[in-house]
Amino acid sequence: MSGRGIALYPASLDPIHYGHIDVAIRASRFFDQLIVAIYANPNKKRVLFQIDERVELARQIFQKYPEISVAKYNSLTVEYAQSVGATALIRGLRVFGDFEFEFRIGMANRKLAPALETIAILSDEQFMHISSSTIREIAELGGDVSSMVPPVISEALRKKFGT
Repeated sequence: MSGRGIALYPASLDPIHYGHIDVAIRASRFFDQLIVAIYANPNKKRVLFQIDERVELARQIFQKYPEISVAKYNSLTVEYAQSVGATALIRGLRVFGDFEFEFRIGMANRKLAPALETIAILSDEQFMHISSSTIREIAELGGDVSSMVPPVISEALRKKFGT
């Protein structure tokens, strides 16, 4: 089926985990193309993986999904979405706190770009506990994150922390 348009899944993915991957794959079923857009936030001083590392890791993860591409951006999300012809923003919801945050962001985006829809996808139950910050902390302390991230990410974390 074609004519379903382009969606943008904006995220920082530091690092990407099974929850992100699940949302992206599920969202891609509704669109001709899903762009996983990794935000290069110039104000975020503490990142584990630099933007190009995050893009490369995400590309490795999604390489067998031709309908999913990976890009980086450093502008307003709605401006980037419009520049690539996206008609929807995909957001993943894990816990109740996510809803309030995403609701505020979604309303602001709606004011900035009324034609751009925000679509929330509920995290699969098995991934609700996973967050990038938790993964970073566990990995930094030498813990096993293999149930939360693909092997390529586990390996990148081991190299980053020397564990």
